[in-house]
Amino acid sequence: LTDEKMDETKKTKKKCCGYPISIFFIVVNEFCERFSYYGMRAVLVLYFRYFLLWDDDLATSIYHAFVALCYLTPILGAIIADSWLGKFKTIIYLSIVYAIGQVTMAVSTIHDITDANRDGTPDNFTFHIALSMLGLVLIALGTGGIKPCVAAFGGDQFQEHQSRQLNTFFSVFYLCINAGSLLSTLITPVLRAQECGIHTQQQCYPLAFGVPAALMVVSLVVFISGSGMYIKTDPEGNIMWSVCKCIGFAIKNRFRHRSSRYPKREHWMDWADEKYDKLLIAQIKIVLKVLFLYIPLPMFWTLFDQKGSRWTLQATTMTGDFGAFILQPDQMQTVNPILILTLVPIMDRLIFPLIQKCGINFSPLKRMTVGMLFAAMAFVSAALVQIEIDKTLPNFPSSSESQLKVVNIYNRTLNVTISPNEHLLIDSFGSSADYVTLDHQDITVSLNTNPVITKAFSLIKGGRQTLIIPSDPTIMYMQEDIKSKPNEGKNAIRFVNGWTADLNITNLDSIEPSAASNYTLVSHGKSLCMALVLCLLVYMCMCVSVCVQCASIIEVEDMKPNSVHMALQIPQYFLITTGEVMFSVTGLQFSYSQAPKNMKSVLQAGWLCTNAVGNIIVLIVAELGKLPKQWAEYVLFASMLVAVSIVFSIMAYFYTYIDPAEIEAQIRKEQGLEPEEKEKETLEMEEKDEGQKNDQEVKQTKI
Repeated sequence: LTDEKMDETKKTKKKCCGYPISIFFIVVNEFCERFSYYGMRAVLVLYFRYFLLWDDDLATSIYHAFVALCYLTPILGAIIADSWLGKFKTIIYLSIVYAIGQVTMAVSTIHDITDANRDGTPDNFTFHIALSMLGLVLIALGTGGIKPCVAAFGGDQFQEHQSRQLNTFFSVFYLCINAGSLLSTLITPVLRAQECGIHTQQQCYPLAFGVPAALMVVSLVVFISGSGMYIKTDPEGNIMWSVCKCIGFAIKNRFRHRSSRYPKREHWMDWADEKYDKLLIAQIKIVLKVLFLYIPLPMFWTLFDQKGSRWTLQATTMTGDFGAFILQPDQMQTVNPILILTLVPIMDRLIFPLIQKCGINFSPLKRMTVGMLFAAMAFVSAALVQIEIDKTLPNFPSSSESQLKVVNIYNRTLNVTISPNEHLLIDSFGSSADYVTLDHQDITVSLNTNPVITKAFSLIKGGRQTLIIPSDPTIMYMQEDIKSKPNEGKNAIRFVNGWTADLNITNLDSIEPSAASNYTLVSHGKSLCMALVLCLLVYMCMCVSVCVQCASIIEVEDMKPNSVHMALQIPQYFLITTGEVMFSVTGLQFSYSQAPKNMKSVLQAGWLCTNAVGNIIVLIVAELGKLPKQWAEYVLFASMLVAVSIVFSIMAYFYTYIDPAEIEAQIRKEQGLEPEEKEKETLEMEEKDEGQKNDQEVKQTKI
């Protein structure tokens, strides 16, 4: 039998409940792949920030560079599938690249590989950075390359009379995308928050990246398992390549005939009619008209895709304590898919019909403009939340200043004088209310003891220090403090022993009398038990329950805890998701309604490019903007989008809606071609006759 006859046999025999069995492999494959991609992406920016120790701007820039690459590679994947390998082989080969990338990424997160001194921090960051960048490039090639192929390949498994089953398949297919996204964004942050390691226990990035890698391998295995059941079509050529060649020829021909002696033509694309068909040129004109409207659109994606970067980093400075559970910062992203599943039916079934009944002409382009404004409001909301967060942040010293706090473990109240004119009255086993900011580094400290004790100290420029006055004030000393909040919402705690004997604390080294411990990072709610009887606890950030058997314990708070709740981010997620439903869903519907049937892939490529350019804009602003306050950057992005939405609304006002099919029919009529419907009928009759002939041949063979 020929390949075509084998495909027909697969179509007719291998079915379950009216559906080809092969689509079940494709649906499971898509769920696993989306889980793999979104799970990895959910924890990516925190991996940059806390494992590779990049600052917020660099972490944001690399994150958006990766996302931009993920939206550019689908164009490459579509060209490879349509012009060279076909959909099936393209999915197989690029899925292998994808899986290798995920495994490489997971390996790059194992800190023990280069942690020779076993302190929990990699000794060779270059190795981890190089490996992770290689993994991300492979992932971008894989996920982008298969993106335009999988859904179309699933559609190839159905016959023309199975339109109802085809629609159901696409519904289930996109449900799997959302389910994979939602579940992975919930699960992988929980895996990241666990502690693991061979020599030292650190946040478990290997597990958070390893599970998505395993799901990608499962996705590949499942897809290959159904190989014998698939309908595999041969490459038919890619329309994008034809469009690019036609546009290139028009530009080149126009440049050759730029002299005034050549008559002008109605449209610059008309310079291609010497070589290309008028129908193709007319179709390209229609597409270019829509693509022109795409020019302002990247600004929306500039704001939208910061959910996974700036907003996640914002959540790390907030508290996720919901009482019954602790929400991880990267889990806040799950609000978006939950709201999408809720808002899409509400908008389609309730809001838009209601607006229409009110007699308001809420056209697709107007919806997109309103969607942009909703996204701008989301960033205004994010700016307001950031202002509240900033109120909880301490005022750190500038590079020329120093800050000093005094802790008194002496058995009576002391009057502490810091040259030249700072006077502090500090109770026994107490501390100064806040840090004292000094613009000079060399100071002299005097205590009103009998006799008066005076001692000179040198402060650290741009640093914070604590002056500890022990039970013997003559040995008072300086202790350097941290000058930033601990990462990932942890508590930085240290102990000062005010007892006359060594102080033993669970999981910490013994502390000598009048001495201070180093900082210890503990997670929210962790208990520490101390076994001796007099101590001073100096802690930072959130309160920790402390089990003590002490005569007295004094808590000194150096920094306010993360008290702004993550729930305050819900309004900005609601606004950005509302904007997404109005902008993204409507934008694709509008684009497809305004484009010829054979040009929809060109518009899909253009749409993906707007997303890529939007992410590149974030990269540029993050690296070059360097605004001193994060809320100011949010306001800047919101202002830019408002300005762009005004420009887009003006462009939309002058846009005239068209019927591409009507224009195509008119051109066909001018060229003396048969209408497309008649061509289809003729082709169907020919196929029917050919089918009857083939049936007769098969019967004769059987006889």
